[in-house]
Amino acid sequence: MAEKKLAIIATKGSFDWAYPPFILASTAAALGYEVQIFCTFYGLQLLRKKMDMKVTSIGNPGMPMPVPMPVLMQALPGMQSMMTMMMKQKMKSKGVASLEELRELCIEAEVKLIACQMTVDLFDFSSDDFLDGIEYGGAATFFEFAGESDICLFI
Repeated sequence: MAEKKLAIIATKGSFDWAYPPFILASTAAALGYEVQIFCTFYGLQLLRKKMDMKVTSIGNPGMPMPVPMPVLMQALPGMQSMMTMMMKQKMKSKGVASLEELRELCIEAEVKLIACQMTVDLFDFSSDDFLDGIEYGGAATFFEFAGESDICLFI
């Protein structure tokens, strides 16, 4: 039987949106899937050497807040950092792996991490900004794999 394939496009660069690609990729790899994550636009943050992503509730009305908070208060300086710290503490207390741990699981499981070259160029990034060992490619690189994948996810 041929190996199943999972193709993921990661487009978001916030703390909460970084979890799904890594959780799904590491799980699929553990189940024997060949997996690629194509990171484009803000999703490039997943491939940075130092991930410093923040959580934001602005534009995410479904985010459960420990205390009801008007949108205007959420926009105050320092609120994103405070919400990120609270989310990290909650995840740690529930035994959820950190983003760094999940990314390392993906690397160990040979998930192919691809940075969108067009977006790298657009934002004037350098290969020094990113993890060693990742690949660079464009939409054609993604479609080559995604066209043969069993599952394709846009996150």
